[in-house]
Amino acid sequence: MGTVSESATALSTGAKEIAARPELRWQAIFVALTFFGMIGGLLGSWLAAPTSFVWFNYAIAYVFGGWYGLKESIKSLQKPRVEIDLLMIIAALGALFIGAPFEGAMLLFLFSLSGVLEEYAIGRSRTAIRSLIEMRPESAQLLRDGEEVTVPIEDVEIGDVFVVRPGDRLPLDGVVESGESSIDQSSLTGESVPVTKEPGDEVFGGTINETGSLEVRVTRKAHESAISRLIHMVEKAQSKKAPTQQLIDRFEQPYVLAVFAMTAIAVAVPFWMLGHAFDPTFYRAMTLMVAASPCAVIISTPAAVLSAIAAGGRQGVLFKGGEHIETAGNVDAIAFDKTGTLTEGNTQLTDVSALKDATLDGELITDDQLLSLAAAVQSRSEHHLAEATVDAARERSVEIPRASGFEAVVGKGVHATVGERTIHIGNPRYFRTVVEDAEIVGLDSGLDAVSEQEQDGKTGVLVVEEIDGDWQTLGWLAFTDTIRADAAETIRKLRDSGVKTIVMLTGDNERVARHIADELGIDEGYAELLPEEKVEHIERLQKRHNAVAMVGDGVNDAPALATADISVGMGGAGTDVALETADIVLMSDALDKLPYALSLSRETKKTLYINFSIAFGAIAIMVAAILTAGIPLPVAVVGHEGSTVLVSLIGLRLLRFSG
Repeated sequence: MGTVSESATALSTGAKEIAARPELRWQAIFVALTFFGMIGGLLGSWLAAPTSFVWFNYAIAYVFGGWYGLKESIKSLQKPRVEIDLLMIIAALGALFIGAPFEGAMLLFLFSLSGVLEEYAIGRSRTAIRSLIEMRPESAQLLRDGEEVTVPIEDVEIGDVFVVRPGDRLPLDGVVESGESSIDQSSLTGESVPVTKEPGDEVFGGTINETGSLEVRVTRKAHESAISRLIHMVEKAQSKKAPTQQLIDRFEQPYVLAVFAMTAIAVAVPFWMLGHAFDPTFYRAMTLMVAASPCAVIISTPAAVLSAIAAGGRQGVLFKGGEHIETAGNVDAIAFDKTGTLTEGNTQLTDVSALKDATLDGELITDDQLLSLAAAVQSRSEHHLAEATVDAARERSVEIPRASGFEAVVGKGVHATVGERTIHIGNPRYFRTVVEDAEIVGLDSGLDAVSEQEQDGKTGVLVVEEIDGDWQTLGWLAFTDTIRADAAETIRKLRDSGVKTIVMLTGDNERVARHIADELGIDEGYAELLPEEKVEHIERLQKRHNAVAMVGDGVNDAPALATADISVGMGGAGTDVALETADIVLMSDALDKLPYALSLSRETKKTLYINFSIAFGAIAIMVAAILTAGIPLPVAVVGHEGSTVLVSLIGLRLLRFSG
């Protein structure tokens, strides 16, 4: 009963929403007219009013109560297709035909009322995310020639700078140029606390500036903002039906035809073969038709799934289709990428060490010269280790020369030409496999140094020079990455939620992987993996488990993400790559939203089971009661429409799911 009361509370604001949606408002008006017509006809009969008065009221009830159902029936017959609306129209006309106008009017009233409530429930979930767009200001305060100018956001160009003051909403996405403040991003990412922003940090339109004033340089136009893209993706997700709904859609047509056939048999056999009176026979057949109609079954899935998509979106979890919600509810094994997923992803260069005897142009090489050559090569790469190398060179004001002929060997290393020499940067596997035939001076010393760094939980790479056929090890670099603060708690919650196996798949070295896996309590850690090897591990997990999820950044892990039953992208408030590649996107880049996503999926599955039990149970009970106890049409109508409204309300309660 608690779930129903929660849903009823959620519907308490329904009048305002109905008033704001013209089509739904007209449907509600038609329901009211149907009700007054039905009551007028009933009272007229009781009070012995003129026949014309009674039938006038029933005419109102039948016209307005059957209007939308008749329209839908005509549309479906033109396809041609037979749907539930036609069942209800025929049942109401049948009741009228046998002299039971009130029962027919009551059927049309409750059917149209349930239609309004269903439309409201579905519409509520569809508009839950769209309401975000209303939080974005329609104009921006741009800085032009030292003055503030109010400009519609549609006219703002990339590169323009706008001003936002405490308490204002940011109109567009951008990067902070000057000022410091805390930003409430909960409407977009689901983060529970404001996030501090300073020059260089990214901010998003529709979020709230809380404390200081900011000057922000625009990075995306209005239609490309994080909120706009989120709305687009949610709308697209809502159009993708869950497997259960697809199954119901396939069986709806034959089921409706079967109900028609059952109704015909319920009339023909007693009347023609057994000699029963026509009116009571036809009346019972109409009652069976109403009781067996699958309205509640059909509405049960979209009411729950669309509500779950909307609830997830408001918490910063984007499901890209109903099918992913159902699949995620079965996940009992999760594979994590390491960098940027279990770790912060802001890898830092911690050690730069030239080998003691290594020379450059006849002189001993210095650490800064080693870093300069490494940064030149890595400036051509997008790998996180490369970015850390270039950042370190800039922080130390080390010159970064131009490199050409850059090539990368995935999972092993890179090389490029700098001046007259080719510089190779890679892990031990790179030098044992890619350039295994080369005689490299100082290689053993370099490998020993890298091994020592790896024992300390760092990632080490060698820097080797190739010039005129001669090879020498110049030195080594070491990197480290911090474990996310919420990683351990997330893994604990995942285990509590029923995930049996948690593994880590990384291209990093064995010692670093083991260090992180041990610290987080991960079941299995696999290191030094190439993309295709990650796929092999996912496939092995799939043989042992119901459903396997892969969590990664959506780029380097694309093959593994595509292989997994569910792919989860770390979204960073909706980066393009994560939005395009993953089935589920954690919009705030917050790992702790993953347990919520799985819990929401499991709650949605449980809700579907409850709804199906109610829907099929109501049909079975009413059909049995009609055949054995001969319950009247009004009772069947109440049971049928009541179960339809009930499953809608139970599905709607998922809008409030908080984990």
